[in-house]
Amino acid sequence: MKKPTISLTDPNQRGLVLRLLRRVIAENGRDYVGQYAIAIGCLVAVSLTTAFMAWIMRDVIDDIFVEQDRTVLVSLPLAVFVSFMIRGFASYGQGVILSRIGNNVVARYQRRLFAHLTELSIDFFSENRSAHLAARINQNVSGIRDTLNLTVTSIARDLLSLIFLIGVMIWQDPVLSSIALLAGPFIVLMISRLARKLRVATRQSIDLNARVLASMQEAAQGIAVVKAFTLEEPLRQRIERLIAAAEERSNKIARITEQSAPVTEMVAGLAVAAVIAYSGYRAIEYGYTPGSMFAFITALLLAYDPARRLAKLQVQLERALVNATMIYEVLDTKPRQPDAPGARMLTVESGEIRFENVTFSYYPGEPVLRGLSFTAPAGKTTALIGASGGGKSTVVALVQRFYDLETGRITVDGHDIAGVTKRSLRSQIAYVPQHPYLFEGTIRDNIRFGRPDATDAEVEEAARLAQAEEFIVTQPQGYDTPLGENGVTLSGGQRQRLSIARALVRDAPILLLDEATSALDTRSETLVQAALDQAMKDRTVIVVAHRLSTIVNADRILVVDRGTIAETGTHGELLERPQGLYARFYALQGQDGRSRSELIAETVRR
Repeated sequence: MKKPTISLTDPNQRGLVLRLLRRVIAENGRDYVGQYAIAIGCLVAVSLTTAFMAWIMRDVIDDIFVEQDRTVLVSLPLAVFVSFMIRGFASYGQGVILSRIGNNVVARYQRRLFAHLTELSIDFFSENRSAHLAARINQNVSGIRDTLNLTVTSIARDLLSLIFLIGVMIWQDPVLSSIALLAGPFIVLMISRLARKLRVATRQSIDLNARVLASMQEAAQGIAVVKAFTLEEPLRQRIERLIAAAEERSNKIARITEQSAPVTEMVAGLAVAAVIAYSGYRAIEYGYTPGSMFAFITALLLAYDPARRLAKLQVQLERALVNATMIYEVLDTKPRQPDAPGARMLTVESGEIRFENVTFSYYPGEPVLRGLSFTAPAGKTTALIGASGGGKSTVVALVQRFYDLETGRITVDGHDIAGVTKRSLRSQIAYVPQHPYLFEGTIRDNIRFGRPDATDAEVEEAARLAQAEEFIVTQPQGYDTPLGENGVTLSGGQRQRLSIARALVRDAPILLLDEATSALDTRSETLVQAALDQAMKDRTVIVVAHRLSTIVNADRILVVDRGTIAETGTHGELLERPQGLYARFYALQGQDGRSRSELIAETVRR
């Protein structure tokens, strides 16, 4: 996903920024209005006590140290103590409340994001690498929280503190206030210039950090391939380059950010020095008491931090809004395959599947299926074979409506699947993919994903049918053994048998097998095939296979060639056509006496 560009100083984008800010507040403000009210009350208390500390300094200096009034030795220190106590409790209260709100906001958007991602179409994940997507979301999900907290704290704490302190300064000495406030425009101008430089570096830093996290995640997921191909050093160099680039951007951000420090300190120091010099001159020449001068300087120094934070608010809010925008880009992505208006719930009675003149392509101008038509009879097994890239797995994906068709239609029991809900369609299908995927959890949990309400007895029966129990019982905790990432501690054949058990426990009327025995050795394949023969009874089955030994008993075999059906028949009928594609595939797998190289050459020529 392309990173958005937001500028709070660009007039053309201020409307977008304000709309985004209003959206964040509208979506979250009402739910937290009570908590925010308490937090704002605490922040106001912090602001008032801060201003009070500056205001009381005149009485402390004049009454205690100049006038040496003993009557205020208790009241003034007590007032200072009470002020600090209120400030402490108020700071604690607002900190805890805002943190709780922020944590809840992050959790809320994490739930929203995950729920939305599960509703998006397969093609969204094909176009966005999962590792990059996860890293981006992980980095940007806090943008909503930061936008809210920055808005609240900047207004209720920093802005009010600055207003109250400036009020104290003007109350104490209008002349000195005018001298001190001359520094404000210079600081604001300087911060605005730095913000423009910081904007580009910040966006680059976010993107580079996301790439670093994504690269590390991909390396961890593919560690077996990394080690098998001795890719440790090339990957290490690539990640080191990304880390170095991210470090350089972070250093650049630090340099730009800290450039404000020396200039700000010099301007502020010049203002304080001018105030001290002028107030000292008045005290010497005209006998002014030092209390008002100390109260004024205290207010001036205390006003420095909120003024500095408000000046930097532009940069901080911009970064938070950039992050929030990237989150809303995902949330606003519409599923490309929404259920049709008035979509019906599908109830499978017999399970007949029919393809009618189906054309489909993943990319424009490159059709995978070209006017494909066939029928998978109810309660029968239909096998698809053919060369890689011919469209066999695409057929399985389209039955589940992972993608929409360009032309034609697919029906189940005469119902066009484009007019039924995807959830009801997929609930009638059990699917075994070519590359099995296991989730975090135990072996029992992974089988039960096929049907969450399955009992332990049903889970164990499915494992026995899939010939998986023989290795499950040898695991340290049997069915309750936790699995590593994607079952890394299991062999490919074991993972495949768990995937088959997951499909069996679903007990659906339609069974889709996409190279379901491809990862099994000969013994396991024989055992699983026997289990599948039992599972296929009275179900509509579409099986994709390269190993013809697994489909010789299929009721119907379709030879798929370049997106069309080239041949149809049973195993015996297709072998009676010695020049046919099926007979050639069968021969290539060593079923006759011709040399493999001759058969390959002949098939390629054809």
